[in-house]
Parts: sequence; C-alpha cells; structure tokens
Amino acid sequence: MEKKQSVIGIGEALFDMLPSGKKLGGAPANFAYHVSQFGLDSWAVSAMGDDELGKELEKELDDHHLNYEIEKIDYPTGTVQVTLDANGIPCYDIKEGAAWDNIPYTPALDRLAKNCTAVCYGSLAQRNEVSRNTIYRFLDNMPEEKETLKIFDINLRQGFYNKEIITESIKRCNILKINDEELITISRLFGYPGIDLENKCWLLLGKYNLKMLILTCGVNGSYVFTSGEISFIETPRVEVADTVGAGDSFTGAFVASILKGKSVREAHELAVKVSAYVCTQHGVMPVLPEEYTR
Repeated sequence: MEKKQSVIGIGEALFDMLPSGKKLGGAPANFAYHVSQFGLDSWAVSAMGDDELGKELEKELDDHHLNYEIEKIDYPTGTVQVTLDANGIPCYDIKEGAAWDNIPYTPALDRLAKNCTAVCYGSLAQRNEVSRNTIYRFLDNMPEEKETLKIFDINLRQGFYNKEIITESIKRCNILKINDEELITISRLFGYPGIDLENKCWLLLGKYNLKMLILTCGVNGSYVFTSGEISFIETPRVEVADTVGAGDSFTGAFVASILKGKSVREAHELAVKVSAYVCTQHGVMPVLPEEYTR
C-alpha cells in the first residue's frame, strides 16, 4: 500500500435487523462511509464470518464504494435486532460472540495504523478483550503528529461498558464525542453527578487534555467545547424517518471538515446539517446532497 493519509472507523461491522429489513450498520462503517463522501480516503476496519451474512456484508461495502480491512474469521457475522419507538428512536438487541468481537491485529492493519490521520472508535467493540486489544494497538501505532485525530465516540450500548474501558478510551483519545444521556451515565460512574452538563464537559476536557469535546443533545442542540470556547447550534426541525446512524454522520462530517481545514464552527455547522438530513432518510448510509460534500 502506498503511503497516504487515511481515516479509519474501527470496531463493529454488522447488519441492523430493522423493521423495514436488513441494513448494513455498525458505527465505524457508518462513520467511514460518511467521511468517504467528502472525498477522503476512509476505511472500515472490523471482522466478519465466513458465512452468507459475511458475503452480504462485503457486497454492501462494495456497493457503497467503501474501502475496508475486514478479516474473515471463524465467528458469525454480527447482527443487531433494532426496533423503533413512536418517535423513530432505535432500541438495540446486540448479539454476542460475533466476528467483530474478535478483530485480529494483522500486518495490513498495522500498515493502516501507521498511515492513519484520524480514527474513530467506540466502547461497544471493546466488550471483548480481543477487539479491545486490537483497537488499543492500532491507536498506539498511529503517527505521533499533533494533527492526528483520535475520536472516541462513546456509543454506550446495553450493558457493554465499564468504568475501566471508558477511562482507558478517554485517555487514548484527543476528541471525545458523547450525548447528554451518556454524559449523565459516565458522570455517575466517575463520581461527579451533581454538576450541570456544561461544567461536566469542561471538567472532562481539562482532566484528559482533550482538543475537543462534542456533546449532542438530540432535539436540544449540540455543543463543541474547545479550550476556552463553546460552539452551540440548535438542532433543525425535520420530518424524522429514523435516527439510526445520524450520530455517525455528524461525526464523519465534522472530522472530514476539520481535516479539510475548516474551522471548528464551520465543521460543527455542516455536521448539524448532515445529521439532520440523515434523520429524514431511511437507513444509515444515504447519499448526501452535493451541496454538503463539495
């Protein structure tokens, strides 16, 4: 592989079993797909089974013109049963013992790590030690340049997290992305539940020496905290089809914009527009309008 800068989503690659049918999913693949729409070299990194669902997963990734480094291993391809409530908010039943729980660290993955400009990872893919260790090795082998972005998009799901995983992951990132409910949960875990959301964010930003902290609050807007500054943008009112993947599209648009030299405010504005658009579409990987990606 020639040396070029790459943006990576590492972790779960799976099928969301939605009421409307089976859809390619998993936050890392969603993130990588949205980054790719901005013309950047992006990759989904995971593992899949040598099974029918694995073949379908490869075909879906190819159909979305997405680069991937996804090892075939002796575990089933991952699935998630997704049900939607009356407001289109998803509820997840995530099957255990999946291929993405056992992502191997390979020479190909090591090459990707050494050429990686930005990586996005979450807590879910760390529920099993094998994938957790692979993610940490990947992060540890990335270039040390100060422009390198390590985004921990916390994505708490079911009971698949603990204080140690959260702490280790925040220590390894320089951008933390979290929603308001997750912030309350980890504030309880870390023992400072009493202070307001904004002060919790400042506390995390300072304690872990983060470049940025992104806080999304659903219909109540979103914030980007950087040293001494806050960007706040209200959430646009749109006709919601479903919200699955909207957060990943926000992260992808934001990171792509920052890498292309936009200011934090400009990146934030675009991320809000993109995620609002994705909420109006069924499925997690719609093609974005050209006005957003050019």
